[in-house]
Amino acid sequence: MLIECANLVKSYRIEDRELRAADDVSLAVAPGEFVTILGHSGSGKTTLLSLIGGLARPDRGRVLIDATNCWEQSEAELAVMRNHTIGFIFQFSSLIPTLTAIENILLPLSFGGRRRSAGQVDQAWELLEQVGLDGKQNSFPSQLSGGQQRRVAIARAFINNPRIILADEPTGDLDEETEMEILKLFRRYNEQGTTFLVVTHNSHLATTQKQPRTFFMKNGRLGETTGKEQ
Repeated sequence: MLIECANLVKSYRIEDRELRAADDVSLAVAPGEFVTILGHSGSGKTTLLSLIGGLARPDRGRVLIDATNCWEQSEAELAVMRNHTIGFIFQFSSLIPTLTAIENILLPLSFGGRRRSAGQVDQAWELLEQVGLDGKQNSFPSQLSGGQQRRVAIARAFINNPRIILADEPTGDLDEETEMEILKLFRRYNEQGTTFLVVTHNSHLATTQKQPRTFFMKNGRLGETTGKEQ
């Protein structure tokens, strides 16, 4: 398995109350799979994605990426794994306001002392075109709509050619036509071998992919579903 989670528990304190955002969650994802986790706001989906991506440490349980235990690595090793293996699409675009669209896409290549090649710059331009933003390369985030910013963030997730895409409500700010184009992009990368784990409240997202696996999350607990919320 490429992703293995075993008995993950993550709790937060809210005043005098404990909120268990992940409650004994186990999940295994094979290379090349497209897995969708459905659930309402507050169900624990984003927390689970953060645990899997090495952005939050579980209270209990373990996360393995390609048979490597994330939390047995040093912070430096974990940062390299996140940068080289995983492409993140966050719920909010999180673009750097002083960088242009093309510079924001290329930003992940700046970490770890790497020098970007001409081919990678060409790839960034191609990604912008694939998300429907040809001609916006030199635009700053303030010059883009919310949906356009989201598309830049989606393009950025692919620049390192990651083996895994972790996406949190990736089409939330997009109109229906653009959403379908992005889902086609996901499908194309998935067919080329990229593994996807997507959390969303949009059940339509799962049905557009070939042979998806779908789960439903509620109150921090995860269960496989046939497509109907349980």
